[in-house]
Amino acid sequence: MRKVLALLALLWPVAAQAGEAEWSAPHAPYKVAGNVYAVGTEGIGVYLITTPQGHILIDGATEKGAAVVEANIAALGFKLRDIKYMVETHAHWDHVGGVARLKRDTGAVFVASEGDRYGLEHGVHVGDNIYGGGAFAPVRVDRGIGEGGTLTLGGITLTAHMTPGHTRGDTTWTTDVNDNGFVRRVIFYGSTTTAGNVLVNNPAYPDIVADYRLSFKRLKALKADILLTNHPELADIEARYQAQLHGKTDAFVDPQALPKLVMKSEADFEAELKRQQDAHKGKHP
Repeated sequence: MRKVLALLALLWPVAAQAGEAEWSAPHAPYKVAGNVYAVGTEGIGVYLITTPQGHILIDGATEKGAAVVEANIAALGFKLRDIKYMVETHAHWDHVGGVARLKRDTGAVFVASEGDRYGLEHGVHVGDNIYGGGAFAPVRVDRGIGEGGTLTLGGITLTAHMTPGHTRGDTTWTTDVNDNGFVRRVIFYGSTTTAGNVLVNNPAYPDIVADYRLSFKRLKALKADILLTNHPELADIEARYQAQLHGKTDAFVDPQALPKLVMKSEADFEAELKRQQDAHKGKHP
């Protein structure tokens, strides 16, 4: 097991470079539904919610990807300085690496979970992970938020649902939008993948397994018409976008997408937990 972990740690820079290319690559911006727009890169979901009183940006992509996000916002006809708030789903470099630049260029108030505050303000991944740390530009949190906390702007209210495990402060956000006369519940999913997290004997995050299970319980209680993820492939975002381009106006509406993702993610988590438990038993008979 130790040799496997060492090998994965050595391979991490190569994997990161491969991910960085896709995660920072340009992608055309587009309207998802109502006043929600996708403004992220090819491989990272970043979302803009617009209102008459200013806008809210969800996540910031990689450090390089921040330039793509800014260009996409401008291409849609919106001004960076009209972004009043920025929020995060979780403190990993591929999702918040660009937040420091975006915060500087927009002047927005940055709202984030208390669980992720340390990682964000120190620019580090917190917790034991087989891939090691993932440094990014640190960014000051202007306002902390917890379970059930809300952020309101221009008639839009975002509600924070703490879904820890992937990171201590992983946050899933929900809101309602008016989409051509239909009220749609939109969920901006944090993350529930294990993604290299150590699940057995993790001294930096001893409650990690309990937190994952709490998150699955909370997510099962939520309902959503539209599921948006920070890695597009988790919710078939690109396929839905292509269907929208070909005339399917409600391509993103799928009330079954959320429960399907939660069910699959929970099964993957339990399988990975068992694998790590078995490996640990093999090391310590």
